Amino acid sequence: MSTHNAEDLDKVYSFAIKLARVAGRMLLDSAEQRYIPDGNREVQGLSEKDSSVDIVTKTDEDVESFIKTSIAQQYPEHRFIGEESYSKGASKRYLIDDGPTWCVDPLDGTVNYTHLFPMFCVSIGFVLNSRPIIGVVYAPFLGQLFTARAGHGAWLNEKQRLPLVRDPIPPIPSEAPRNCIFSCEWGKDRRDHPDSNLHRKVESFITMAAEQSGREGKGGMVHGVRCLGSATMDLAYTAMGSFDIWWEGGCWEWDVAAGICILQEAGGLVTAANPPDDVENCSIENAKLGSRLYLAIRPAGPSPNETGRLGQERAVREVWRRVRRLDYTRPGQ
Repeated sequence: MSTHNAEDLDKVYSFAIKLARVAGRMLLDSAEQRYIPDGNREVQGLSEKDSSVDIVTKTDEDVESFIKTSIAQQYPEHRFIGEESYSKGASKRYLIDDGPTWCVDPLDGTVNYTHLFPMFCVSIGFVLNSRPIIGVVYAPFLGQLFTARAGHGAWLNEKQRLPLVRDPIPPIPSEAPRNCIFSCEWGKDRRDHPDSNLHRKVESFITMAAEQSGREGKGGMVHGVRCLGSATMDLAYTAMGSFDIWWEGGCWEWDVAAGICILQEAGGLVTAANPPDDVENCSIENAKLGSRLYLAIRPAGPSPNETGRLGQERAVREVWRRVRRLDYTRPGQ
């Protein structure tokens, strides 16, 4: 099958949605066993990977196995990269090339899932020529299905086009990041020394939240700081327009492939998290899948003084002026 053909991509898109719905039902069925009468109160097969906040459950593995097997039966010539199968391998190299590749997180937000916090989802991305061109994210506890295909827009529950607020889409606030909702994550790297990623993140969070006169005049005075515990959901909510800004380091490609497609199709911008040497004059490029460092800005409409894209780029530069560089490397980088 040629996945360059529009008709074939329609079929891949429909297939991905069906997979997500079944996988989401599997997640919900497993979760419900913990609170229905006479159900199983324990999280089955819970184990740690690299730390006590980097965990996997039997549900993660079962859902990934279902998705992987289903894809292999339908599209045997396609490659598959899933979080759980990747995590068990010895290599942490970037494995996506120009060929058709499914990039899947069977349960993004595993910690949330174990606590029955509803921000967990199945994330299915389809990548071609190294670019996510199909994204499907299903949060079954919330009943939210986010979908996108390159060139066809992004949707909530296949009916509501994203972003939610339209006609017109609001511009980026003139004093951004002030009046913005800022989304971020603590991450799994919890090393506690003055120059660790944890400390750099916390310092950046405080700067974004502080009053404008604080932090030597760098205070962002954002409306609020939100941590959902799922990079996929962060991107989906940025595509909705519910978050204005998302800044994060440490994500793997299965955490973001589907979400990047959805956000970009909604009209959002995704670029690098780390500020460049020349913040004012550098060009703002799309983030590279696999870079592990991301800054996303919601879809934006024009204002009397600038286009939506210029407003997004202004927000990027204002974030870069306030955050510290993060260090998340991998072999081959």
